[in-house]
Amino acid sequence: MSARILIVDDEPSICEILTDIVQDEGYTAQAVQSGEAALEIFHQFRPDVILLDVWLGGIDGITTLKKLKQLNPAVGVIMMSGHGTINTAVKATRDGAYDFIEKPFTMEKILLVIRNFLDIAQVSRSLVKPAIVCPPIIGSSAAIRQLDDTIARVAPSNGRVLIQGENGTGKELIARQIHLRSKRAEHPFIAINCAAIPEELIESELFGHEKGAFTGAHQLKTGKFEHAHGGTLFLDEVGDMSLNMQAKLLRVLEERAITRVGALAVIPVDVRIIAASNKRLMDLVEQGDFRQDLFYRLSVIPIDVPPLRQRTSDIPLLAEHFLAQVCAEEGIAPRTMSADAMALLMSAAWPGNVRQLKNVIERMTIMSPNVVIGVADIPTDLLQAESGSTLSNTDEVDLRRAREQFEKRFIEEKLVQCDQNITRAAELMGIDRVHLHKKLKLYGIRK
Repeated sequence: MSARILIVDDEPSICEILTDIVQDEGYTAQAVQSGEAALEIFHQFRPDVILLDVWLGGIDGITTLKKLKQLNPAVGVIMMSGHGTINTAVKATRDGAYDFIEKPFTMEKILLVIRNFLDIAQVSRSLVKPAIVCPPIIGSSAAIRQLDDTIARVAPSNGRVLIQGENGTGKELIARQIHLRSKRAEHPFIAINCAAIPEELIESELFGHEKGAFTGAHQLKTGKFEHAHGGTLFLDEVGDMSLNMQAKLLRVLEERAITRVGALAVIPVDVRIIAASNKRLMDLVEQGDFRQDLFYRLSVIPIDVPPLRQRTSDIPLLAEHFLAQVCAEEGIAPRTMSADAMALLMSAAWPGNVRQLKNVIERMTIMSPNVVIGVADIPTDLLQAESGSTLSNTDEVDLRRAREQFEKRFIEEKLVQCDQNITRAAELMGIDRVHLHKKLKLYGIRK
């Protein structure tokens, strides 16, 4: 995409000449004749470089420069003046101008300064841009393989995605994975928790507001939609949004444009929406708490995230991952986990899902003095057995039952993974086919 050049000069002939010059070079140009107009169009046009005259009617060029740099410190402002002085040039530079050009100027001079700024800006972005790191989705269960396949198919598109699942299942992680595998990966990923923002503030958070739009609006504020322009906006817990706000969100999705609170100007936005909810939105629709039209707008591509209790075979991989992560972050010598302790983890109910598992692993790693984390290190107040009774670290009957539950779930998962083929499942588990048949009979597992 070509760089965008905003020209600000109160002489129409200068605006026309500069517009022709930069357009002939392949840039996108927009010209205005006052500082006020430049500020008004700034967020809509999103310039990379601004050619700004010092002497303007209304607010002068230096004041306009300061306001523009407040709106976006990274924008390149090139000051122009037919009455240039050293003092003016120094002041402009101190206030954030990239360069100062005296009139009359040559076409070569203008284009050289523009190219120099764009080259420097590109190098600066490549040097300071942090590595985009997103935790992987850990697991090898059929549910996780299917989820990963869905992400791979969905990510390259611009289709809106609705992720539904219990708290702690990793909905934001999935949203980030979709963003990072998409064509928008180089642009922002902006997340907002709709349940955590008061009703009277969420409109301002999403769409921004003008100075003086309401009590406490002391300055202009850009909203999440503008911040996410070109990228992805993640609306977490969208089911908690009020019906009034849902109507406003629906209009933005239909028009692909926002209007700041207290403003009249419409600002186009190019944003991919990924929404998430720990509630079933269709249930909310039936209850009259969620707009049906908005539901269908958001759920172009629905993704259901399974709770941890439905993919217990992933717990060893998750536990090992979190164990290594905590050791590295806390500077703790590498730890391992005993088979008995792992069996107990796999038999727990995990109402808090992966988030709860991570917290438990962190607690055990920090609190245990042992290199091998065992049954005695498991916090009994956090782990619940399938029956709902607290696991006892000293009760051998519970430990045996936990092992049996783990083995039964493990076998069932492998059978699903192998399409109920006993021979393949036995090979995958590293046991004899006859032995597997005995286990199937023992646990009452039917193919």
